Amino acid sequence: MKRSIPLLAVACFLLTGCSSGKPVVSVDQAVTLADQQVHLKVTGLPSHKPVTIGAEAVDQHGQKWHGEATFTTDDHGTVDLDSAKPSAGSYQDADGMGLFWSMNPPDGDPDAQSYIPPTENGRFVEHLEVFASRDGKRLASTALTRRWLASGVTTRPLTMTKDKFTGVYVAPKTDGAKHPAVLLLGGSEGGVPPRSSPELLASHGYPVLALAYFHAPGVPVDLRDIPLEYFASAIRWLARQPGVDPAHVVVMGASFGSEPALLVADHFPELVAGTVLFAPGSYVTGSFPHPGGAAWTYQGKPLEAGDPIPVDGVDGPVLAVAGSGDAQWGSKQSAELIMQRLDEAHATFSHEAVIVTGAGHGVGGTPYLPHGTIFAHPIAGRQALGGTRPANESALQQGWAKTLALLASLRH
Repeated sequence: MKRSIPLLAVACFLLTGCSSGKPVVSVDQAVTLADQQVHLKVTGLPSHKPVTIGAEAVDQHGQKWHGEATFTTDDHGTVDLDSAKPSAGSYQDADGMGLFWSMNPPDGDPDAQSYIPPTENGRFVEHLEVFASRDGKRLASTALTRRWLASGVTTRPLTMTKDKFTGVYVAPKTDGAKHPAVLLLGGSEGGVPPRSSPELLASHGYPVLALAYFHAPGVPVDLRDIPLEYFASAIRWLARQPGVDPAHVVVMGASFGSEPALLVADHFPELVAGTVLFAPGSYVTGSFPHPGGAAWTYQGKPLEAGDPIPVDGVDGPVLAVAGSGDAQWGSKQSAELIMQRLDEAHATFSHEAVIVTGAGHGVGGTPYLPHGTIFAHPIAGRQALGGTRPANESALQQGWAKTLALLASLRH
């Protein structure tokens, strides 16, 4: 006996617009660290129909940032954001985290202002809503929370008066083991490096000393005559901290901060187990913001501006990340030149330059945040970093993943 097909099923087939349930936005983890990828799906929608999926978050000033993209549902009325390519929206290619890094402020210009997450009890916490809508009507939504500090992570400010240098020490939860540690150096903006990278690195189990070397209390106002011994002393202090493996301290520097990172690795190889350089320079630069002097000294003598940064003393893995669209200086060429010099020095340890086509100067830091391509430099004013948002995000994702891999390789 032939089975009859229900009229509803016939109608659904003809209209290609029925689903078996109501729309649902699902995420694999609703609470994560901010650098952890989440996996989002929207189900229960009509098949082969357009749907808009968006994300919203409020920054520390109370402004709502918004990203969205339009997709076509598959045969099952589903959109899997890891694999679905949008037909329109704030990002263009399949990217499970695209809604987050492509968010824009209310005026639509991410270059006019910086996105800084709000804080709760002094700690960064981002609350996002991800929703599905059609014709302006929301069909379903879910909430996500992203944090920068894992449970048990502590922060401690350090002062020149008490500690002989200025910075912040971020320590992971004590577990009785010794871990690789990081000395983190910012660039020409001076001051203590932003909290986001140190807090996330410590949340992954790596103690971090975020060090100021100029334009902060207790250190010179200008970038001039900064002794390399200052950085070496900071590494020695870091190596003595509980939970730090003294044989595995990595120096990480961005932009101008890549210079002392590489110089210290070369001049004090016994202290440095690895070096990470973001948008690096390969030659010694002069003083800043007032030219005519030396930025760095060693044993009381100035290092001459224009001299190549030596690498023959380096004795540990080197990672350099740069973009071909850097608007500040030729970091792509510098990264390649550093690798060439290491090859010429017959370096037997791993050394790699990650060059991202179309990325600019802002390739250092954590991914999955709505970065712009303009930097409000506290000394020099607004600075164009170059690159495009998608390429910069690709550089951030690759650089962060390889940084964590380098640190993991130093674990016993």
